Amino acid sequence: MAKVPHLVQECKREHENCLYTSTALYEWQKSVRFWKRCFVVAPLVLGGFAGWTLLANASFQGAKALQSVCAFLAGLLPTIYTAIKLDQSEVAIADNAAEFKNLQDRFRQAAIIGWQKSFAEFEAEFRSIMDRMEQARSRGLAIPDRFIKQAQAKVKSGVYDFDVDLAEEQKSAGGK
Repeated sequence: MAKVPHLVQECKREHENCLYTSTALYEWQKSVRFWKRCFVVAPLVLGGFAGWTLLANASFQGAKALQSVCAFLAGLLPTIYTAIKLDQSEVAIADNAAEFKNLQDRFRQAAIIGWQKSFAEFEAEFRSIMDRMEQARSRGLAIPDRFIKQAQAKVKSGVYDFDVDLAEEQKSAGGK
């Protein structure tokens, strides 16, 4: 039975790991979604400026140059968008974030409930979840550091603390 507390501790550790990873991935996904919108909207706006007759007939110096730059960028941005594969990136990030969020729940449930099973059953459950974790990690998404830092700040701010857990902590501490 001495192995059970260690396995429970490892489940809690992996739960926390998945919480930070999924949060960082969701933060990254929000950024990719923002840039995706920029790459879709900007060419439309720039194309509108490039074809705007008011600008074409403008008397200020550089109006034709501005129109040319707008037309150039309106044509270039979709190419960049395709080259950096934002659509594919967003899907890959979202899929990975969802998997790590699901793994987070599985590890939490194993830590809370799994230990009540026989050690062999508990260990088999843990190994099964770890196999999924290894598959998720094998996708090789390297989360940029700024999103990891955002996730750390978000988690530590208490955003992911559940009221039911806080109420239990208060009861345990002798509160109401």
